[in-house]
Amino acid sequence: MRKQTCNVLLVCGVISSITVFYLGLSTIECPNARSRASQHGWVVNLHAGRNLSDPLQLPEEYNEETPLIFVGGVPRSGTTLMRAMLDAHPIVRCGEETRVIPRLLAMQATWSHSARERVRLDEAGVTDDVLDSAVRAFLLEIIVGHGEPAPRLCNKDPFALKSMSYLSKLFPKAKFILMLRDGRATVHSMISRKVTITGFDLTSYRDCLVKWNRAVEVMYDQCLAAVDGNCLPVHYEQLVLHPERVMRRLLQFLDLPWDTAVLHHEQLIGKVGGVSLSKVELSTDQVVKPVNTEALSKWVGKIPADVVKDMPSLAPMLSRLGYDPLANPPNYNKPDLLYLNNTKIVRPI
Repeated sequence: MRKQTCNVLLVCGVISSITVFYLGLSTIECPNARSRASQHGWVVNLHAGRNLSDPLQLPEEYNEETPLIFVGGVPRSGTTLMRAMLDAHPIVRCGEETRVIPRLLAMQATWSHSARERVRLDEAGVTDDVLDSAVRAFLLEIIVGHGEPAPRLCNKDPFALKSMSYLSKLFPKAKFILMLRDGRATVHSMISRKVTITGFDLTSYRDCLVKWNRAVEVMYDQCLAAVDGNCLPVHYEQLVLHPERVMRRLLQFLDLPWDTAVLHHEQLIGKVGGVSLSKVELSTDQVVKPVNTEALSKWVGKIPADVVKDMPSLAPMLSRLGYDPLANPPNYNKPDLLYLNNTKIVRPI
């Protein structure tokens, strides 16, 4: 009996020791061990020089109330230029494409739209709330963790905006920038630069225009229906023709102060707190240049005649977005003088 009592006391002692040990660890926990998705108070120490009364200082945590910025659109529509210009703003960080975010969103859409899969998940106790919480945590971990900390974070994965309505549900204070571009220019850029996009046949202008029409319609409809007007459509042509006018409106939409740095993103490439570019993203060789109009009409004369003839029926979204499907070349408007000079600088002789 005495031996049994001693064994019980020994076990209790071991348990107590382990408890004290782990409690001790919790008080000296390294900040790097905290979840980046929810515990970021430690990064404030990196910016000790900031005025603590500044409303745009680094947040102590990132969660569903974080006012994230999402930039998207059909690839080759100016999404990289837009995110580079935003990255030049001193309190914004977008960074390179994550590539994993649109894949996860596509998986979620598959689960949600399949009645059979939905029943199986419900039976397993994996409710919509559970899935939403998990997806939100994953997205935050990627967005927060793949670059430098900043008061305002943004993500640029073009096709992520196909899930704009769902993202609005996860992050009700998020704002969305939908980049729009003449579909003829977008498709010509895809084909001429061999930009592989799932589902697009790069040997066929006809196929790519039909796919462009379908994709941009999905995103544009969601943008127009966004709650509280939290989506702003931005035409690539107007961005490069009138950068200051467009960026002033954009920063006002995002509740950000005006900063002229957004007009000179090329000067901040590779600098701390500036613009980080990926070596493997196909737009990198273009956004290293200042804002210019060089790429506006490169598609003119390159599209097969039979496709040009059928353009209104192949891509009805052209007219809906304000482009003349039969104009070759189109009239996008005249550029501001400064950016006309930029075009002369970057255009090869």
